[in-house]
Amino acid sequence: MSIGRDIYLDSRLQLPKLEAMYPELPRLGASTADQKGIERLLSAFVIDSGIFQQSVKLLPPELPFLKDPKYFKDRSDYMGTPMSVEALKKVRPEALAEVAAAFELLETTLMADGREWILKTEKPSLADIEGVWMFHWISGIPGALPKEGFSADKYPRVYAWIKRFQEAVTAAKKRIEEPKTLDGEEAARVIESSSWHEEEGVVDERDALAVAEGLKKGVMVVISPTDTGKAHKDVGKLVSLDKDEVVIEVKTEKGESVRVHAPRHGYKLRRFDGEAKGEAKL
Repeated sequence: MSIGRDIYLDSRLQLPKLEAMYPELPRLGASTADQKGIERLLSAFVIDSGIFQQSVKLLPPELPFLKDPKYFKDRSDYMGTPMSVEALKKVRPEALAEVAAAFELLETTLMADGREWILKTEKPSLADIEGVWMFHWISGIPGALPKEGFSADKYPRVYAWIKRFQEAVTAAKKRIEEPKTLDGEEAARVIESSSWHEEEGVVDERDALAVAEGLKKGVMVVISPTDTGKAHKDVGKLVSLDKDEVVIEVKTEKGESVRVHAPRHGYKLRRFDGEAKGEAKL
């Protein structure tokens, strides 16, 4: 996601940034400490526990794109492990067990009292988005989940939650205009010609990682995700660093400067040693 010449990686950073831009709109994010805790824990449960990676292993081999070798090459690079139809078939039983445990957890805990939304709100909140997207995605792929083990009869509250969420998304889409679509080159031109969205921040040189790596404003650093897409790294000058976010300035192929923002959690930050492969550029 880009806002001006500032590019934001990861939905865990993008959603709070968008909410900060429009304070006049109803909040999606939690406001109380206990609700914020549930919101963060749901995000960690779906992403950090590996349950999403397990759900990817349930893609039915019959899907057309799984017959394309380019898909497996791309996904193997992204997931950091070799993928093939044969490999998916081999790991499917274990993946089913993991995903079933996730369904069971929500069915018998957070959704057990019959609430419509995770935080007992009138409308879906960020906690619902953090929690539901994986279940919504995998349950919507025909053949991914066997009917005998996954159904509205076995997990009625979870499936009803998924249905309500889809209805809310459909209704929201009807209230907005059709977004304009840009190709990659057009998007790059728009970003490069825009102004900065955020003012330049500072580097907390007392941060434990900053001390260990000798990080100061302006030094060259490399950032990369720690879960998927590890092979793709961004290299640039360190602009700011705090407990929640790291910002670096990178050059596009045309030599223009843009700032890349990444959350601290889920991303590795190191001083650049000149060996970063797969460096990303606009």
